[in-house]
Amino acid sequence: MKKTVAMIMVGVMMLTAVSVQAAPEKGRGGVMGFIAGCCFGIRAGGDYNSGKEIHWREWAGLIPFVGIVLAVWNGIDGAGGTTRADYAEQYGSIYY
Repeated sequence: MKKTVAMIMVGVMMLTAVSVQAAPEKGRGGVMGFIAGCCFGIRAGGDYNSGKEIHWREWAGLIPFVGIVLAVWNGIDGAGGTTRADYAEQYGSIYY
């Protein structure tokens, strides 16, 4: 119970610290930029701040069992030679 309360307090403190910071003038940044970088990695965070959206497969990858299936799916796409240009053609330039 003490660990749960401590984790909640740390989470609240982190969210408070992040939300106080103003978003940069030329990019998105802010809380969503933090979440994109923290949860999806530096490339997704940078792309989000450049104006791109986060793909549904990245969001769904956060779900415990679904994430494993999507990780294998992403691996198969990577092994097949799928490029960012292929994804841009398939899903549109807003994502890639």
